[in-house]
Amino acid sequence: MDWSDFEATQVLKNIGNLFVYDGKTPMLFSSGIFWFLFIIFLPIYIGLKKSKAKMVLFVVAFSLFFYYKSSGYFFLMLIATSFIDWIISWAIFRTRTKGRRLALMWLSICISLSILGYFKYANFFLWNWNAMVEGNFQPLEIILPVGISFYTFQSISYVVDIYKRKIVPTRTWFDYLFFLSFFPALVAGPIVRADYFLPQLKKNREASPEMIWGGLWLVIVGIIKKALIADYIAQYNDLIFNNPEFYTGVQALMGVVGYTMQIYCDFSGYSDMAIGLALIMGFRLGTNFDSPYQSKNLTEFWRRWHISLSSWLRDYLYIPLGGNRKGTLRTYVNNFLTMLIGGLWHGAAWKFVFWGGMHGAGLALHKACQPVLRRIPDNAVTIFLSWLLTFLYVSFLWVFFRAKDFSDSILIIKNIFTDFKLWQLPQFFEARTLWCVMMLVLIIMHFVPQTWADKLQLKYIHSPWLVKLVVFVAVVQLVVEFMLAEVQPFIYFQF
Repeated sequence: MDWSDFEATQVLKNIGNLFVYDGKTPMLFSSGIFWFLFIIFLPIYIGLKKSKAKMVLFVVAFSLFFYYKSSGYFFLMLIATSFIDWIISWAIFRTRTKGRRLALMWLSICISLSILGYFKYANFFLWNWNAMVEGNFQPLEIILPVGISFYTFQSISYVVDIYKRKIVPTRTWFDYLFFLSFFPALVAGPIVRADYFLPQLKKNREASPEMIWGGLWLVIVGIIKKALIADYIAQYNDLIFNNPEFYTGVQALMGVVGYTMQIYCDFSGYSDMAIGLALIMGFRLGTNFDSPYQSKNLTEFWRRWHISLSSWLRDYLYIPLGGNRKGTLRTYVNNFLTMLIGGLWHGAAWKFVFWGGMHGAGLALHKACQPVLRRIPDNAVTIFLSWLLTFLYVSFLWVFFRAKDFSDSILIIKNIFTDFKLWQLPQFFEARTLWCVMMLVLIIMHFVPQTWADKLQLKYIHSPWLVKLVVFVAVVQLVVEFMLAEVQPFIYFQF
């Protein structure tokens, strides 16, 4: 074999590797391989758009391949889940007896939750059981399928809405599989509602130029948030959270504020990319973040943070528990239980349960204090203090969300309150100048009015193609300059 034959063989091998799952490098929106495949996908998709059946089949195939590249052979479980739900949904729709319809709905919910429970919570429950009986616990070798929490909630809401007669089942299984596996929202949300998404699929309208360029703008913004900002500031944050005993109060506080901004940029950046990709394809997924750190109380925060999850928990958990219809005390309990379960949804560990429970307690306390809060006048001072209190409460709870365990969380918070020396701030700025500048710009930009951001997006949409190209190239260049050697996974990728 001569050298040219060797090179040709190596090229073919590299191309073949593009289509094989690699657990060490799952496909992400911020990876080059995804954009290479998406560029190939898009013109074929546009060509098939006029034939809904062909378009659905092609997108389903690409979505399943995307999920295979993200989570291996678990894409087969996604197919099985969708088929079972679709069959049960038609059984619910055709059954007139309310009791049977209710039983079928719960059958579907139990199947979905059983699968989620096994993969996500089996080791958690076994560990706690063994701790109670003082057994010798050996963790099961369970790999968590990427995005299972998201598509499970999506599946449950679909079946419940059919039971409530809010929607009718999709005519074909492929339409439902399209909805459940739609790759922009598959692995980390937003959690899409069937009553919002399926009518768009039925109409199958082509994307307008405003949708295409608006979608590209959101993709660019998402890339900046994730690959430029979140990944860069994470380098320092990881130092603090991985070894909190080695850092002072000032350094710990900067790490807490840094992670508060990191998780927002990371997750909202992913949402921006997902929503933008869907817009380019002619589908709207709704808004998932609305400047949550502008909130002046916890209730407002959860109306702005991860909106698709917050609204799902409200409609499919809080309201069925009784909402605010069964008295004041029950309202507080329902708030607490909803957030407790929301915390457990985020991860199989007590730190997530604590994080959710504390948010639930904060929501209940805010509601309980309403008679007093209404008497306080709204002026610049009270508005600022309300914002500051909310921001600090949310930020310190992120410590429990991020830290390895409770002891590390307590140590970080203890360092902030017992070892904070103001004179160290200039030294920190000198040592981490770029990090501080980036954080400052990020905080200022977070408080820019939404109307400004909307105007900037409109200017980009209506700008000449050359301007669009320059903006895109500039963003790519910035990302290349700041990017780590390896593409970092999204924080919510693990959920």
